[in-house]
Amino acid sequence: MAVALALSAPTALTGCATGPSLENQGEVTAPPGDSQDLTIGSAGFTESDLLAQMYALLLEDAGYGTKILSVTNREIYEPALESGQIDVVPEYAATFADWLNAKAHGPDAPTVGSPDLAATMTALRGLAGPRGLTVLDAGRAVDQNAFAVTRAYAAQHRLKTLSDVGAAKLPVRLAAGDECVQRPYCAPGLRETYGIDVTGVDPKGVGTTQAKQAVQSGEDQMVLTTTTDATLDEFGLVLLADDKHLQNADHIVPVVNRARAGGERVTAALGRLNTVLTTADLANMNEQVDSWRRLPEDVARTYLQEKKLIPAGSG
Repeated sequence: MAVALALSAPTALTGCATGPSLENQGEVTAPPGDSQDLTIGSAGFTESDLLAQMYALLLEDAGYGTKILSVTNREIYEPALESGQIDVVPEYAATFADWLNAKAHGPDAPTVGSPDLAATMTALRGLAGPRGLTVLDAGRAVDQNAFAVTRAYAAQHRLKTLSDVGAAKLPVRLAAGDECVQRPYCAPGLRETYGIDVTGVDPKGVGTTQAKQAVQSGEDQMVLTTTTDATLDEFGLVLLADDKHLQNADHIVPVVNRARAGGERVTAALGRLNTVLTTADLANMNEQVDSWRRLPEDVARTYLQEKKLIPAGSG
């Protein structure tokens, strides 16, 4: 069973670095490593914990020893991944590409993440490689920004997609974060890409209880949330399809330290998850942890056993 270790400060990450130093980054030519004991990083929120647990169980089934290290700050865990103090971490393709790009070229660098998964993965791998990181293939599961309305509102106006909202010429007050006013994926994108009449932004946060309640009550008509939101049913909300691909391709990807976990066995073990894991599966598992109060390791194990990715009764 993977052991979860809490980490609260950068000083807790010590040891011999095995990745390239910041002063010697460039083309990595050493053969990929295959260490037998691997540390899987989690970003400390429910979904990341679930993914880390699934990675650990799949790697254990492939014969590796594993432990899980919870690091809530990407500014801490990404350098630890480069140095080999963390060997594997679940990431989000477009977000991680933009983060690495800003790290390499400054905070004002043009974004490289996009709705195009292939282009995003190419950019991400190009940025990760010189840092001694290998980005494995993305699966079907994606956690990206999404918009929801009440089930009754969708039925009344026959809405299934964001294009339907624009075509219906409905005035929409949007419950979201403050930044939605100017972020291209939010209010400006809804207007320009979908022709939606966004009359205002109600600054209640992204996917917060208050934001969902505002839509549930009719105070607002739409809420900005995420595709793996586990609580939509509780508020009578349904997601509308982003049919013109306004949102970036934040597909879930394992990122590994090449020198320690870049071998074929790790790639094959983690790649098995891509054959089954969907966005809906992740939302369901998030709900089990957040609403049903089940432990992430139990939810992860049950899922993998049900999908026959690890033996029944293991763990």
